[in-house]
Amino acid sequence: MNRNVMFIALCALLYNTSCNSNKEEKTEETATYTATSPLKIDTSYTKEYVSQIKSVRNIEVRAQEKGYLQKIYVDEGQFVKAGQPLFRIMPQAFEAELQKAEAETRSAEIELQNTKTLADKNIVSKNEYLLGQAKLDQAKAERALAKMHLAFTEIKAPFDGIIDRIPLKLGSLVDEGALLTSLSDNNQMFAYFNVSEPEYLNYQTDVKDRGERKVDLLLANGQPFKYKGDVETVESEFNSETGNIAFRARFNNPEKLLRNGETGKVLMTVPFKNALVIPQKATYEVQDKTYVFVIDDKNVVRSTNIEIGARMPDLYVVQSGISARDKILLDGVQKVRDNDIIKYKFQKPEEVISQLKLKAE
Repeated sequence: MNRNVMFIALCALLYNTSCNSNKEEKTEETATYTATSPLKIDTSYTKEYVSQIKSVRNIEVRAQEKGYLQKIYVDEGQFVKAGQPLFRIMPQAFEAELQKAEAETRSAEIELQNTKTLADKNIVSKNEYLLGQAKLDQAKAERALAKMHLAFTEIKAPFDGIIDRIPLKLGSLVDEGALLTSLSDNNQMFAYFNVSEPEYLNYQTDVKDRGERKVDLLLANGQPFKYKGDVETVESEFNSETGNIAFRARFNNPEKLLRNGETGKVLMTVPFKNALVIPQKATYEVQDKTYVFVIDDKNVVRSTNIEIGARMPDLYVVQSGISARDKILLDGVQKVRDNDIIKYKFQKPEEVISQLKLKAE
């Protein structure tokens, strides 16, 4: 009697398990997903480019004469005016050289005057007079050269700017050409950044239609720079190794916040013609590669690798892998598997995109 009861209970358990399994399979089979297609549109987005910030004028201040550093008139980080003295190389030797040149010039002038008097009386030939004139010209040239050497001992600022580090100390023996400091004019700054070839072509073909070349600058602390910049030049050649070309933007810097050698990110509006866009949620990643599920004519989903050309809010611009004619799974990408047969309802890509952040132009 007990054996019959146990047998009946076991049968009931197996029956219930089988029913539950069938219900789950039916539930999975009857799940309906949403599908859409890539949308081809003309649009634009703001892209970040790592940039190097340089002063419009930044020069190295070097010694033009050899000697001992006698005076340092400025300090590191100081703002100086054009013509303001910066350094002085001990000038005594050059002063003596100038005095000698001036004495030789006076001697040549007196000698020439005497020769002229004698030549006028035909006591000496005119060639003697011309020789005296040449000697005076040579003495004047030596004097001008001595004045120049003496002037080089006083180093002055060629323009308004900020003094950089001063590596030498008072009394240092300075060689000709030795670096004394650097001077930066930071009223305006250049930001250099590299742009890929496709983005360059899109920019060049579309910039006339947009009518502006304004860009923004994001500082290293993540804060935006308050002044906009203008893209004013593009280099003449692409880098053969990177495939990029350098752009240069100019920024006004009246508050002197930007300094030579800073880094930041230029924010530039990049146009896209006939861009193929899909929602980011329709994708998944495996080992740094991006995939979508493409649905064929028999409702079979097949995993397809795609190349991402750009990332926008909620959207990807697809560079290759799928076309505008393909149907892709929009939701449920984590639930289905490759080669599954599914049921789906199709939603127009325009409707899908309109619910996201990007607005097509």
